[in-house]
Amino acid sequence: MKNTTKAIHTRYQRRDAYDALQMPVYHTLAYEFDDADVMADAFCGRTNAPDYSRVLNPTVTHFEERIANLTGAKEVSAFTSGMAAISAMLMSAASAGKNIISSKHLFGNTYLLLTKTMLRYGVEARLTDLTDPAAVEALVDENTCCIFLESVTNPQTEVADVKALAAIAHKHGFPLIADTTMIPFTQFDGKALGLDFQVVSTTKYVSGGATSLGGVIIDYGNFPDISLFIKKDCVFNFGGYMTPHAAYMQTLGLETMQVRYERQADSALKLAKMLEQTPGVVAVGYPGLESHPQHELFTEQYGDKAGAMLTFDLESEDACKRFINGLKLIHRATNLFDNRTLAIHPASTIFGPLTQEQRDAMDIKDTTIRLSVGLEDPEDLYSDITQALLA
Repeated sequence: MKNTTKAIHTRYQRRDAYDALQMPVYHTLAYEFDDADVMADAFCGRTNAPDYSRVLNPTVTHFEERIANLTGAKEVSAFTSGMAAISAMLMSAASAGKNIISSKHLFGNTYLLLTKTMLRYGVEARLTDLTDPAAVEALVDENTCCIFLESVTNPQTEVADVKALAAIAHKHGFPLIADTTMIPFTQFDGKALGLDFQVVSTTKYVSGGATSLGGVIIDYGNFPDISLFIKKDCVFNFGGYMTPHAAYMQTLGLETMQVRYERQADSALKLAKMLEQTPGVVAVGYPGLESHPQHELFTEQYGDKAGAMLTFDLESEDACKRFINGLKLIHRATNLFDNRTLAIHPASTIFGPLTQEQRDAMDIKDTTIRLSVGLEDPEDLYSDITQALLA
């Protein structure tokens, strides 16, 4: 079956008592068992029966299985948010004395997790240019536990060569981990690219119009010790398991993700092309544009739909703020891949708590606007953009 069909047709682990077509929301904590042995088997993981909804719930399990069916993953683990999935992933791969190789081009909280939070537990972040395999290889030593990247960096729109990074990671015996939130996992074969784990904020494309928070780890089974730590230590001991209501909302979103993504990506490309020709716009960042420095690499890895996020630069920070204030249709809000189009000035908001030196090191410019393109007609969006520029 094609992915659009798989997203809808994944069988339940057990037949529903009322034969509901959509997996019900099991808003329950505890479960009844027939006898002591059946109960012991569930609690010790010898069966897949749920024992307590903090660690296993049928609605969440079905959501995980749908994603596993779509990606070919050996295991999928669902968490309360994308950041919960990232932190669980990195805590599972690392331990005191280890180091993680990554980029300075990271989402703000991921950057702080690596450079501040993980450091407190004895894990070093080695940040380099992931588009330069030689620079990456030079940082590897016996304590390197993984390479971590973003499929498309936010908001720099940088694209690294996944296969080249995978070759380095596997040569030295550690995993390649990618946050692939920016491009839906239905658009590419993560395992074939060489990824061992993907982390995804399902709050974004999957949820279907920003209905709920969530995140997943997609595990291809190449590092069993890390896989075991995710499922046992992280899920059981960190307490970040996805709620059943969020899993229900995101299962519904998963069914329409492909059609929404195609519409949003097509609109983003159309807007990016128009913005390149718009007076007052200094530069446009979007991997779908032929002018993007990694356009061919992006297409080779992720296909011809380049996502629903684009950036554009204006002449000054003041111009950015006047633009944001002048918007009438596009919303002034954070988040990505809502049904509505959202605009934000990253330097003063998402990256605002960082120092100027940190923002400079991460290539966060004061002149950049980030646009998350929704489902509106692109002509209406462009009209709002041009009137805000005039304002």
